[in-house]
Amino acid sequence: MDDTLNVADFEALAAVVLEPGAFGYFAGGAGDERTLRENRDAYERLQLRPRVLVDVGGVNTATTVLGTRVSMPLLVAPTAFHRIAHAEGEAGTARAAAAAGTIMCLSTLATATPAEVAASAPGAPRWFQLYVFRDRGVTRALVDQAVEAGFDAIVLTADAPRLGRRERDLRTGFLVPEDIVVPSVAAVEGRWAAATPLELLSHIDPTLTWRDLETLVSESPLPVVLKGVQTAEDGQLAREHGAAALVVSNHGGRQLDGVAATIELLPEVVEAVDSRLEVLVDGGVRRGTDVVKALALGARAVLVGRPVLWGLAVGGEEGALRVLELLRDEIALALALVGCASPEAVTPAYVTAVRS
Repeated sequence: MDDTLNVADFEALAAVVLEPGAFGYFAGGAGDERTLRENRDAYERLQLRPRVLVDVGGVNTATTVLGTRVSMPLLVAPTAFHRIAHAEGEAGTARAAAAAGTIMCLSTLATATPAEVAASAPGAPRWFQLYVFRDRGVTRALVDQAVEAGFDAIVLTADAPRLGRRERDLRTGFLVPEDIVVPSVAAVEGRWAAATPLELLSHIDPTLTWRDLETLVSESPLPVVLKGVQTAEDGQLAREHGAAALVVSNHGGRQLDGVAATIELLPEVVEAVDSRLEVLVDGGVRRGTDVVKALALGARAVLVGRPVLWGLAVGGEEGALRVLELLRDEIALALALVGCASPEAVTPAYVTAVRS
C-alpha cells in the first residue's frame, strides 16, 4: 500500500483483492455504463484557469457543510455492504472519515447499524442515507436509530424507485452472502439470507412523492438532504418542499444509463436554488483537481464513494484513510496552484470548458 500514489492505484489493487462479483458490484454501472464513464470523462472536458501572484502561503482546505466544520470539501458518500469489501466494514470507514476530519454518510444497506457506527467513531460527524421502504414502520425505525445514535442529517435518496439494470451483477451472479448481514433488510424480512441486490432493493417504496419529502422534513429532528437531483426543476421543488441541502447525483451511473454527467448538471441546479440551499455533487471524482472544478461550478462540497471503498478493500481503515488523505493533499495543491487560499475563494472564473 506504500506504493499507492492515487485513487487509480487503489482501484487496481482492489480489483485483485476482491472477488470478481464483489468488485463488479462496487465498480459497475447500469446498462452499457455510458453514464458511469461520462461521470469521469466530463471532468476531463473542464480546464482550470489559474491566477498567479496570489498569496497561497497558507492554503487551508477546511470548510463547512450544513454548519459542520470539515477538513476539506469532500465527504464520504453512502455505499452499501462495506463488510464485503473488508472485514472492518463500515466501522473501519467511519474511523477513517473521523481521522480525516470529514463526514461519513452511512447507507441504509450498511452491514452495521447506526449505533455500531457511532460507537466506532464517537463524536465524529455523520449522516444517515435513507431509502424509504414499503414498510414505513421500518423506515421510521431507521430514522429513529440515526437520531438516537447522534447522526447529524438524513440523506433521502430519491433516484431509486427501482434498481437500475446492472449487468455486471447478472453476469457474475453476485449475491450478498448469508454471513454478511444487512440489518435494515433483516428488519424488513424478519430474517436474513443470501440475496441479490435486486432482491434487497425490492423493498424500496416506488410510490414516493414530494409530499413524502415534506412529511420527512416535518417529522425529522434532523435536516434532510435530498440526494439524486438532476434537473433545475427538481432543485426548485426540493427547496419549496423543505430540503436543507441537495446532492446532484445520478447514483454513480448505477440507475438510469444515458443521463448526463453530474458535473454537467451541477450549474443548472445551483442556479435554480439561487444560493438558498447548499448544493453538493457526487459521481466521477477521482482527483483533487476534480474537487476544485466542482467548487468553481457552485458545489459546496463533493461526495466520493468508490475511492473510499477501494481503500477499504486494500487496507481496511488504514487504506480508506490513505485515500482520503491523498485526496485532501491533492485538493490543497490544486487550490494553491490555481491561486486560491481556501475553498471559499474558488469562483466560476477558475474553470472553463475545453474548446472542441
